[in-house]
Amino acid sequence: MKKSEIINSLISALGAIICISFIAYLDKYFDGAIWLIPPFGATMVLVMAVHSSPLAQPKNIILGHVLSALSGVVILLTIGDSFLALGIAVGLAVFVMMMTNTIHPPAGANPIIVILTGAGIEFVFLPVAIGSIIIVIFAVVYNRIIKREYPVAG
Repeated sequence: MKKSEIINSLISALGAIICISFIAYLDKYFDGAIWLIPPFGATMVLVMAVHSSPLAQPKNIILGHVLSALSGVVILLTIGDSFLALGIAVGLAVFVMMMTNTIHPPAGANPIIVILTGAGIEFVFLPVAIGSIIIVIFAVVYNRIIKREYPVAG
């Protein structure tokens, strides 16, 4: 591995450390509200390691997460929390992301979280929407500081 690849990997890892630590801080110290969810770790991999991927772009991150979480809420409210509801919720999330061109693979976990925890519409706003926005703002600022193009015009 080249020295430049090692440096780039360390800089990307540092970005993930800073952003997830910040969201984890919010999670621990503000109102007992949930701020951090596992899919955000996967989102950080995309914005730090493959920031030029279409899957890592702001529209995909924010709308992918929000629409997927909303899919989970809709299914939970309409058919409940069965094993079938889990599959339908994820399937709906995939369908909605594809139809809106907002595919973001980590967001596919959001409907599962909704169904398994019984989360309501508030989950779509906090942690999902607000956390996604925090990640995007961080990714834009951090990538500019380290002189990487993000978001990628496309």
